[in-house]
Amino acid sequence: MENETYLTFHLGEDYFAVNVKNVLEVLEQQRITFVPKAPPHILGIINFRGQILPVIDTRFKFGIPGDDKDTKNSVIVYELKGENEVTTIAATADAVKDVIEISPDEIRPIPELGISYDTKYILGAIRREEAFVLVLEIEKVLAPGQKERIILNEFIS
Repeated sequence: MENETYLTFHLGEDYFAVNVKNVLEVLEQQRITFVPKAPPHILGIINFRGQILPVIDTRFKFGIPGDDKDTKNSVIVYELKGENEVTTIAATADAVKDVIEISPDEIRPIPELGISYDTKYILGAIRREEAFVLVLEIEKVLAPGQKERIILNEFIS
């Protein structure tokens, strides 16, 4: 099996990796416009190449404490391909670390016990530089359900 390329980032003390095939761009120090009555996991909206995108608070989505808005220095713009549509959405990261190659053989399943976030979003874990990196299935993490799509369309239209 061939290696795949992943973008790594951290939230708090935890490291995550997402396949670069889903990443359009990393925006540093991006201004996020607050939107009244948005769902709690939506920080606001950004202008990305003339498109208005909702920005998901990844810490909130994963239940990671420390919601200090100043720590969210990076916004990652993702393109998620569903069965019938392509969705562009943005999500926060405390900082983007680097781009790495991962062999599918390196990815190990993780037990569900002792993890504070939903493991259905996690493909597995790898060990790099004395730390574990959780490999995310970003399509599952950020893909909006039908109810979320309606809410997002209401406040970005």
